[in-house]
Amino acid sequence: MKQTLYPALAVLLVDDDQTWLESFSFSLSCSGLNNVLTCRDSRKVLDILARQDIGVVVLDLMMPHFSGEDLLTSIHGQAPNIPVIIISGLDQVATAVQCVKMGAHDYFVKTDERDKLITGVRRAVELRELRQECTRLKSHFLKETPDHPEAFSEIVTQNRQMNSIFRYVEAVKSSQRPVLITGETGTGKELLARSLYRLSGLKGSFVAVNVAGLDDHVFSDTLFGHTKGAFTGAQYARDGLVAKAENGFLFLDEIGDLSKESQVKLLRLVQEREYLPLGSDIPKRTNARIVTATQADVSPCRDNNSFRQDLFYRLSTHSIYIPALRERLDDLPLLVRHLLDKAAKDLGKAVPEVLESIYSLLSTYAFPGNVRELETMIFDVMAKNESGELPLESFRSKLRAGEHAPFSGSTTWADSRLLSPGTLPTLKEASRLLVAEALKRAEGNQSLAAGMLGISRQALNKRVKDMQTS
Repeated sequence: MKQTLYPALAVLLVDDDQTWLESFSFSLSCSGLNNVLTCRDSRKVLDILARQDIGVVVLDLMMPHFSGEDLLTSIHGQAPNIPVIIISGLDQVATAVQCVKMGAHDYFVKTDERDKLITGVRRAVELRELRQECTRLKSHFLKETPDHPEAFSEIVTQNRQMNSIFRYVEAVKSSQRPVLITGETGTGKELLARSLYRLSGLKGSFVAVNVAGLDDHVFSDTLFGHTKGAFTGAQYARDGLVAKAENGFLFLDEIGDLSKESQVKLLRLVQEREYLPLGSDIPKRTNARIVTATQADVSPCRDNNSFRQDLFYRLSTHSIYIPALRERLDDLPLLVRHLLDKAAKDLGKAVPEVLESIYSLLSTYAFPGNVRELETMIFDVMAKNESGELPLESFRSKLRAGEHAPFSGSTTWADSRLLSPGTLPTLKEASRLLVAEALKRAEGNQSLAAGMLGISRQALNKRVKDMQTS
């Protein structure tokens, strides 16, 4: 299998010392930066930059023909977006300061630890990638529709916010950074991940795994595999899903449920691109692009601190929130018609007529299961329907019976009467419900709950006492 090069734009090493070029190029390759070009003749550097896109240039300070400082000035004028790192055999503070003033991204001494030099190059690569992504984002957000709508064909929408998400996905399609997709259950997180995969053009597989409920041992074995004899019953070595996702996508769903032990291992995979199969002390590397999804709140502002902050920041380099169906009700008629066509085809029935009153009724419902719940509802109604017209009462009875209770999972309310069809609560009842919900979300902390409601702690305390006595 052909190896995928990283970064997408090559790192150009320029030095008249062939031994150092070969040595440092090998070190970069071992660290995962395997797209490296070398040049011994400083006179050829500008021609190389004119012929192909280069991500980062590493220049030796002292070279025949053109010095590193001379080339730095020329490169900065010809391609100012390329980070340039100066490498010198001498530790000269004044020279380092001068190079930075002239536009150098960084300055290192050759005798520094090799890991320090590699980290410097990696930071420059990340800077170049961020600059590219910012440029792509600017150009994409000036448009109203995606350039490649066919990549999103599985997601039925005409909503402006969803189209904005599609344009963002197109802008980060070539990035090697992790993507975190959040949203309630049934919003289409995996569908969006597959759209990103199609846009990326990667030749490897799209490997999806739901990590919810996996203990640390099963998580490690599933993702990283094991060696022969790693544990009782391990008669053969087995590759994990990370290896199967080589040159492709690794999609981890429900990462909010990962144990602390598994989070540490995932952090190493994301940060170092390395992992250890069970029973092995020799790390393996991966170039699989990592995309994660969760319906849980894993942000650092959570009070229980159950999700590592460093892992969250790594996973959310590119962060996408998919709105709930109730946040894009303009899609409801389009989705209903699409799902009716799908149900009619699967059930071998004719597509029935849809009354406008059905759209009005459905728009009053919270849809905690989102599009997936709407699909289940329509398939059930279609299976029971024998007329040429979709009966309003079938939908009304399902909502009234509470088979699809409003707001469950990541979004909870103290009382579903606030959002379900039917009689609204009185203002006094609604006030009590909001107080109860705020206290629930704040886990009994009245200061936090008062802040959520925009009132003082004393005012909240009075309301709580009134609720207890009434």
